Amino acid sequence: MKKIISRSWLRFTTFLLSCLLSVVSFAQDKGIDVDINVKKESAWYQNPVVWVIGGAVFILLLVALLRGGEKKSA
Repeated sequence: MKKIISRSWLRFTTFLLSCLLSVVSFAQDKGIDVDINVKKESAWYQNPVVWVIGGAVFILLLVALLRGGEKKSA
């Protein structure tokens, strides 16, 4: 008898939690647009061109530093 009660209690709580999770997941689907950038201005570091140029300069400096340590054969 105890086993039947605990099993039905488990089924009931599982059903209740799944309904609650379903309600929570539908509540997340409202599609509210939250924009913290009110002025619509972008910073310089948000531009991908800046990152590409910075990466190229970094690689050139790295290559120059690593090649500068080689001995020249005469």
